[in-house]
Formats: sequence, structure tokens, C-alpha cells
Amino acid sequence: MNKFLLALMSLGVLSANATYMEAPAMEDPKIEIPDSTGFFFTDVKIIPTTPVKDQNKSGTCWSFSGTSVLEDEVMRKGGPELDLSEMWTVRNCYIDKAKKYIRTNGKINFAQGGSFADVLYSTKNYGAMPEEAYAGLNYGEKKHSHYEMANALEAYLNAIDKNPNKKLSTAWLPGFIAILDAYLGPAPETFTYNGKTYTPLQFAKEMGIDADDFVNFTSFTHHPFYQPFALEIADNWLWSESMNVPMDDMKKIVDNALENGYTIGWAADVSEGGFKWRKGYAVLPLPVEEGDLEGTELSRWVQLSDKDREDKQFDIKGPVKEKTVTQESRQAAFDNRETTDDHGMTIIGWATDQEGNRYYKVKNSWDTNQLYNGYIYVSEPFFLEKTISVMVNKNAVPKEIAKKTNLK
Repeated sequence: MNKFLLALMSLGVLSANATYMEAPAMEDPKIEIPDSTGFFFTDVKIIPTTPVKDQNKSGTCWSFSGTSVLEDEVMRKGGPELDLSEMWTVRNCYIDKAKKYIRTNGKINFAQGGSFADVLYSTKNYGAMPEEAYAGLNYGEKKHSHYEMANALEAYLNAIDKNPNKKLSTAWLPGFIAILDAYLGPAPETFTYNGKTYTPLQFAKEMGIDADDFVNFTSFTHHPFYQPFALEIADNWLWSESMNVPMDDMKKIVDNALENGYTIGWAADVSEGGFKWRKGYAVLPLPVEEGDLEGTELSRWVQLSDKDREDKQFDIKGPVKEKTVTQESRQAAFDNRETTDDHGMTIIGWATDQEGNRYYKVKNSWDTNQLYNGYIYVSEPFFLEKTISVMVNKNAVPKEIAKKTNLK
């Protein structure tokens, strides 16, 4: 886990249950020129995508990345470039998550995090609307900042759950919604966009946004392949199912989607030392082992602490030898909690470095004041081991895999 995350955890900012990360605070970083990182990336295949956004101080990456895929899908089908409201989805999911929290006596996770399934669920049941119709900034801030709201919502629900009465009153849910109204703004029944009045469901339909077009895929051996299962992650409050496929098939799905012009939602672990957001790349370098060292240097390395070894492993100055990822190593990392459900982003293409190694180009939601203006290059080994799940248009799945999964 990197120093930034450790610092947050020590301050109590990042809770054990808040799996999807918020954007780190920007401290006027010195943006490095590309050659100072030791990497030279060449974009090979890039899919048109909407501009990078900023989730700022909110654990809503799942909504930003999932919404980005929907925006890109509209453009892929020849529609307009849209700026959809992420907070419309966040609001709807908070309400239904609260209902489930109370029904389960507070035994599900109630936090800012979520999954791509939440975006599809909200879109299918509650539609979509443009950012200009529902920005979700009703509390005196110019950028999203959800700590206060999230704490208030959770405290309210816990008070309701501990209600000593034999039954709940009819006021508890309106009271919860009133908190959301105060922070995000009341939900409009209709809105006007480009001179036309819509309901959210009408808008989604006219813009060609169809949640049923998308499927979530994952790859783990504790469930049968080519069968769906509910990922055992805290933020899967919907208990939604992902289709389980072998690791190589998961990669084939992503590669085929990019080749055919589709962007992909990517849920992954970004707490690794090789995830260098500021420098714009993510790699999975081989661990430093005593056997890798030669001559008299060996005795010096034997005396290094685990922290020193980790620092040396991730002291990266260009392309490095990376770990060979297998289905077994991927599973072990997940079971040992080395691979965690941290963050949602959008894969928009692929590139190569100066040695010909292949990387996925990924759009983040941590603003643009970073080396590659909000994008990061992720190596294939990092993707293979650290992916939790991907969301992809079902029409982008290779035919032989679609047949095995009975995908229609």
C-alpha cells in the first residue's frame, strides 16, 4: 500500500469499508516532463471519450467511470457528446441503499463507494439527465465534497436502525431524502435540455442510453467459470452478479472491445507501489529478492528492512521486468487482500512504451493537473493481477466467449 493511502488511514480519512477512492488532494505538484519518468508512451489505439472530470472529495469514482462509458457509448452510436450527471446516479443509489440497510438491520455496507452495476441499475430504473440539470452542488461548494453529507446520512440511518419502537414511522425515508435534497438538491421531475422538456427516463431513451447493453465481467477461481456470481466486495450492496471468465478471456474481452471502438469500465486496486499517478503509469515490478543480487552487495541487501526493499522495488526509472501473472497468483492476491477494491476508471485505448511493452490507456476522475492531463498508462501485468471487474458493452464480447456465457 502506498504512503499516501497509509497516511490517509492513519488520519481516519480512508475507512476500511470505503473501497472506492476519492481524488487525492492536489498540492501544486511539479509536473514532470515525460522523459524525467523514464517512460516514452506511444498511443496506438484511442477511442473517442468525453473530457476528464473531477470527483474531488467524494468516493464516487464508480459513478464517474461508469457514466463515462455511457457517454462514450452515445458518441460511438453517432449521438452528441454529453455531460451526464454523476450525482443523479449517486442520489438514486443512496436512497435504495438506505432502504436495504434498514431492511437488513444495518448489516450491509453503507458508504460512498459503489460499483458499475449501480450505474446500470440507476440508469435502467431512474433514467439519466445532463449535468446542467442536476450538478449535485447544493451546499456552497464549487466541487464535490461529500464527507459531511456521508457522515450525516450514515448517522441518521444508524439512529433509525436503533429505533426502540416496534415499527418504523412513515417519516424515516422522507427524512433521509431531505438530507440528500439539502446537499445535492431536490430531484426534478422534468428538466429542459436544448429546448425540449424530458423526464430522466425519457432523456435516457432518446439519447440511446440502454443499461441492458452492458455486462460486468470478472475472473476468480473460487466460483465456476462461465457462470455469474456476486462479487464478495463491501460496496456490492446490490448483490449484483458479474460473469466469471478465465483471466485470459477477460483480457480478450477488453482487447476486442477496444479494437471495435468501445471504452470499458475498469474497477481495480490502485494501492500498489507501482501505481504512479503523478508520473502517469502503473506497473507490477518483480519483487526484490536476495537471490537477484550478486557479489558482495548481497550482504548489504540482506540487512535491508521490508520497507527498504519495497522502496527499492518501486524506485522505477523506466520500463522494468514485471511479474508473470497467472490465474493462481491473481486469486491468491485477492484472497490475501493484497488486491483490493479501490477505484473505478475508464479504459479508452492502448499504447506501447519505448521497449514495445503494451499498456492500457486509462481515464481517471482525479482532474487534469497531472503529467498526462488525467490519464494513466497501465501495464498488462498490472491489469491482469489488479483488476476486480470490467464493464463492457455485450456486443464487444468475442463470439466464442459470448457463446460460453450464454450472453444474448
